[in-house]
Order: sequence, then structure tokens, then C-alpha cells
Amino acid sequence: MRFSELVPLTAALVNLVVTLFVLARNLRGRLGWAYLLWGLSITVWNFGVYLLFRAHSPQEAILYARIVQFGVIFLPISLFHLCLLVAQMPTPRLLYALYGLHALLALSNFTSWFVADVRFVGYAYYTVGGPAFWLFVLSYSLVATRTTVMMFQRQRDLPPRHRRRLRLLLGANVMLIVFGTNDILPILGVTRYPIVELTIYPLGSGAAIGYGMLVGYSALQHELLNIRITLSRLAAQLVRVLFLTLIGFLMLLLLALRAPRSFPPFAFFSALAVLAASALIATLYFPRLFGRSEAVIERWILGDEFEYRDKLRQFVRSIPFYSDTQVLMNDLHDLLVQTVGVRAYQIILLDQITQVFSLYRAHPEQPPRPLPELRSDAPLLRYFKATAAKSLAFKLSYAMPGETDLEGAARRQLGEFNPEFCFPFSSEGEPFGLLLIGEKANNQFYTRHDQELLVELVHSLGLVINQIRLKNQVLEAEELELLGRMSRGMAHDLNNLITPVWTYLQLSGLDEAGGPAQAELLPVALRSVETISAYIKEALFVSEHKKPLFKLCEVRQLVREAAGLYEPRARAKGIQLDLDAPDELPAEAEPSLIQRLLGNLLDNAIAACRPGGGIRLELRRLTPEESTRDWLRLRVIDTGEGMNSDVLRQSAAPYFTTKDSGEGHRGFGLGLAICRKIVRLHGGQLAISSAEQKGTTVQVDLPLRQGAAAGEAVPQAAA
Repeated sequence: MRFSELVPLTAALVNLVVTLFVLARNLRGRLGWAYLLWGLSITVWNFGVYLLFRAHSPQEAILYARIVQFGVIFLPISLFHLCLLVAQMPTPRLLYALYGLHALLALSNFTSWFVADVRFVGYAYYTVGGPAFWLFVLSYSLVATRTTVMMFQRQRDLPPRHRRRLRLLLGANVMLIVFGTNDILPILGVTRYPIVELTIYPLGSGAAIGYGMLVGYSALQHELLNIRITLSRLAAQLVRVLFLTLIGFLMLLLLALRAPRSFPPFAFFSALAVLAASALIATLYFPRLFGRSEAVIERWILGDEFEYRDKLRQFVRSIPFYSDTQVLMNDLHDLLVQTVGVRAYQIILLDQITQVFSLYRAHPEQPPRPLPELRSDAPLLRYFKATAAKSLAFKLSYAMPGETDLEGAARRQLGEFNPEFCFPFSSEGEPFGLLLIGEKANNQFYTRHDQELLVELVHSLGLVINQIRLKNQVLEAEELELLGRMSRGMAHDLNNLITPVWTYLQLSGLDEAGGPAQAELLPVALRSVETISAYIKEALFVSEHKKPLFKLCEVRQLVREAAGLYEPRARAKGIQLDLDAPDELPAEAEPSLIQRLLGNLLDNAIAACRPGGGIRLELRRLTPEESTRDWLRLRVIDTGEGMNSDVLRQSAAPYFTTKDSGEGHRGFGLGLAICRKIVRLHGGQLAISSAEQKGTTVQVDLPLRQGAAAGEAVPQAAA
């Protein structure tokens, strides 16, 4: 086999393999079909050139020339179509007219109108074009020029990663024009280059190896050359071997063309086989030779490093071992920002009490806020429920053609975040949260393997977050039950001890001959016993399985009464107590428990404030944007010293207290536990936010109407 035959045969085989690989990716839509036409056209063209160079007679050459031209006819129009799709430009009607014209030219290829004859130029036969061939040359020139101008103008308006894809297509189109024109010269009767008088060889077939792969990589950048997506590490080694072999093949080919007698076919293929074997052994036994971070070209071809994939898989495997949501979110942040390299992400979770989706965490950092547009009937949530989809692509470069109205509405709903993908956290088919992923900081694409790993990551996260929420509910119920058993035992013992002491002290108070020491001791003993009695009452309240006696009451009036009761104490300490309760709010509640709740919260706020500070007591009804049900919100905001994260975490734990300033003000550590129980008995939720030197805010959300779930355990809000 001559080397002039080897070049087009290699080009045909390479482009056929690339085309088949693209089809194996199961691509949908027009992009896949346009690339299929391109790949088959370039394969047929080069295989026809190979046959034409082996022809031994004019009759045989004419048949092979028709095969060559059949592939060439569809090259410019299929490349133009691909460029339109990659550039995300609307398809003009002219495209269909051009397809019709080139289809007619293909039919004329079977007559002398297209291939009139063949001409032998010394080393091979070339086509002699008929009238239809010159019409094709005119169409080819206009389409190739229009494609080049269009891509040059469009690439300036696209984001960096899309610009890169279009520039690759632009380079391939320029190569096609230059080398294609070179191959047309012998058809025009020009067999030698002017001035230099060198023989014209079919360089277009050799260049087809390069621009065929450029077109494939550009059109399907996040699918095509990421072969490791399908075959993991073995594929990466094969890619390295193939590229090393290809480089060696081109160098040997140049030497063989320069000195053909010194490189017979046996020597040529033997050298190529030795090079391929050496490359394979090197990748297997000396992997560090190919794993250096300076391998810019290899990373450009293969995309992200395997280390990133390994870290992502390792994190997915470790997710089930997390028991704290905050720790999980911190590690997830490091993974997404430092390892995956996302420019931005948002986590949205559902508050199970108010049934409102809220922005829970974001990068770059954003304050938490409700997202009232995300209701259960929102298009985005209906899309995930109806389709059971694992993700939703927001960018055209990932989305498949033919979106439904629901899918389009779902994409528009979270447009403010400008995400690349949205992944749902689900429990039993019901989404309770969303993970929005922005583009990568390096402007690279998310490959299909990236998307599969992110789907697996979000699925595991959803299971664990849901388990943590359920676990917290169980632990809280067990904690309250344990506290109840402990409190009942302590209350029983203390009550038995106090009864005779209390009786003795009362009797001693009636004895006037007790002397000054007894008279001085009596008030102290009475105050101490009174304190112990109060403690017993609180412990008994926590331990009892009390069911509230709900009735319709005016909450604003209860708030005013509590504020009036504690205002003298606040004024005595120099603290301003403000009340903001503008509207009447009738609600089903037990007034005595609400009064006790308010009393404990105000008592804590006054104790935390310094003289000159302030306390604000707010009461309002939640708007429809904040809750899908009728709820009221009570907030006690103080300007006190606040709490650090450790104290805040323990603040609601039974018997934990920071009030140790004296006998009269010593706390029992049950105040917030009682508040939490009252809120739970009313089917509500209590949340505390605080920071050192910035005060504390206690927020209580209660339903205005009690349903079947009132008095039962209330699930914690998501996260």
C-alpha cells in the first residue's frame, strides 16, 4: 500500500470511529443528526479518495470519483448546520433550500452532469467536473464564506466556554476551505503549485483527521473526548496511548513521504507498533510520567482531573455517616467550591411548620430569606413530581430540544439565581429542598459524568438530611421523656423533704420567743423554701403529659398583660420595653400557657439586658407569602449581651443556665425547656438566633387554629 493511499484510509477510519462514538452517547435532537451527516460525509469522501488512488482504469476511477463527490457534496451544508446549532442561532429557511439543492446535486452525481470524466495526474486519478459540479463549487464557496463570517461575528457575543467551542469550529472551517481548495486544484487541471512547481497532493484527506476531530470536539465538547466518562481510568490511558501513537504516525508519515524507499510498509508499521507498545507500557507502569499538573494539553483534552472525581465519590460514600446538618453543609460547601469549582450555588429547604421554601445557604453568601413563589403547586415542583426527573438543566447547552410548557415555566421560576442545574432533595417522591448549581469558575462544561455524580450526591444528601431531621425529632422526644422521668423522681423526693420543713418554719414564725437569730433566719429559710417550691412546680410541668385546654382567646391582650406585668421590673433596671402588636389576633390556645411562655421569654430578656438596653415585643400575623396556613409570629428581641455559638447550642437543653448571680435570681435551667414544650403543645415552632454583643431574638410561630395534630410532637424545620 502506497502512503498516498494510507492517508485517506486513515482519515476515513478515524472519522468513522469518532462518528460511531458520538452515536454511542445516545444524543437526542438535531445536533446529533447534523453531526451524523457530517461524520458520514467526511468518511465517505476519504474512503472514496482511498479507492480512487487504487484505481487501475478510467472506468473504475469514474465509479470511485462518484463515491468521493457524494461525500463532498454534503460537507459544507452539514458543517453550516452544525455551526448554527452550536452557536445557538435560529435555523433560517435558506438552510432547507440548501439541503434540497445539495440533495439534487447528489442525484446528479450518478450522471455525467456532475462527474463528466476522470484525469490521471501522474500518481492518481482526479475528477473532471460537469456543469452540476461547478454549481456545487459556487454553493460551496458561498456557504463556507457565510459560515466563517457568521461564526466570527457570533463568537464575540458568547460566554467564554461557548466562544471556545465556536472558535474550534471556526478553525475547522478555515482548514476545510484551505485544504479543500487545495484538493480542487487538480480537478481544475492545476497539478503543480505556481512558482515553486511542487506537485499538488491531496492534503485535504490528511487534514481531515484534524478538522474532523475538531468539529466533533466543538459540537459535543462535554461528551465527545471525555472518553473517561464511559470507561473511567482505563479510557484515559487509552486516550494517552492513542495520542502518542497518532503523533508518532504523523512523524513517520512525514519521513516516509520524504524518503519512501527507506520506509517500506513493513518498516513503517513495525515502527508504529513499537511506538504504540512503548506508550502503552509507559502509561501502565510509569503513570506519573503522564500525571503531572503541568500537562496542560492533556488536561485540556481530557477535561477535569480524576482527583476531583475521586473526591466527589469519596464524599458521597461518607454522607451516611454525618449526624449533624451544619457539619454536613460545611463539608458540602468545601466540596462544591474547592473541589468541583462552582462559581455559585444555592440550597433551598422547606420549613415543615410554615410550609415555606427558604434560601438556607448560598455561595457567594446571601442572607436566608423566604421564597414565597415556591409553593407546592409551583411549576418547578410540579415538574419534578410529574416527571420524577433527577435534575433540570437551565442552560441551552445542556437542555435537550423540545421542552414542554411545564419545563419552560420551571426554568423561568428560578431565573434570578442563573443556575446551570437544579437538583431536588426528595422524600417519598415529595421535594423538600433544591440544590442549584452555577457554572464552573474555570468556564468548563459539566460532563454527563459530572451530572451523574451530582445526581448521586444530591440523592444521598436528601436521604441523610431527612434522616437527621427524623433523628432529631426522636432524640428530642426521648430527651423530654427522660427529663420527665427525672423530674418526677426529683419532685417526689423534694416535696417529701420540704413538707415538714415548711410546717416547722410556719410554726416557728408563731413563736415570739425564738430570739433575734431565729427571726433573722426565718425570712431566709422561707425564701429558700419558696424557691425550691417554684423549682418543683417547673419540674412537674415539664414532666407532666399535659394536654392543653384550647379555647379562642385574644393573643394581643395576652401579650399586653405579660408586658404590663414585667414592665416595672424592666423600668427598675433602666430597660425600655416596647410593644408592637397592632392587630387583633384571635387564636385557639390555652391562655395560662401562653402567659407562662411570654413570662419566661421576658424574664430571660430582662436578665440578659444591661441598664439602658431595650426589649421589643412583636406580634403579627404571617402573610400568605410567608406561610401557606394561618399562623402568628411572636418575637422577643433584646439588645443584651447575646450568646456565643456554644451557649446558643445548649440554650434549650434542660438544666442548662447562665443565671447564677445570686439566690434570688438563680435559674433552674428549665425556662426554655418549658417554653419549647408549650410551643410544641400548641403545634408551633420556637427558634433562637443570637450573637455576642448583638442581642438575642426568640421567634415563636403558632397556628391560629388547632387541628388534629395539636399537642403532638412537631417536626423540626428543615435543617
